[in-house]
Amino acid sequence: MSAPALARPEGAWSVDELLAAARARLTRVTPLEAAARVAAGAVLVDIRPAAQRAHEGEVPGALVVERNVLEWRFDPVSDARLPVATGYDVEVVVLCSEGYTSSLAADALRSLGLTRATDVIGGFRAWAAAGLPTVGGTAP
Repeated sequence: MSAPALARPEGAWSVDELLAAARARLTRVTPLEAAARVAAGAVLVDIRPAAQRAHEGEVPGALVVERNVLEWRFDPVSDARLPVATGYDVEVVVLCSEGYTSSLAADALRSLGLTRATDVIGGFRAWAAAGLPTVGGTAP
């Protein structure tokens, strides 16, 4: 299916441009690098919706924070922040299904001042394919 021929408003970006800009501001990590960072104290945050986690499985120990509330939970000055959001130096590694939404989410955290936020290249699927620990899921 091709995109309809529309005149893009001045200043508007395509989703591909938005993603490329976000990734240009990140130092993304492989699943193995992410696992090493988590072992060294980084917070692995799974932003997938519940239905997707139920189908694909989960990473044991990952903090589940669905995408729609991520910024509120990690902004160190937000009244809705999580206890782990202790400051701007918290290392957050964001995980989604395939590594697209997580790039946008990690960039949003960086915009809040969490300069050590990043995401996992290939997302949960790459994590599982690398043989890293997962639990549950109904996907074949």
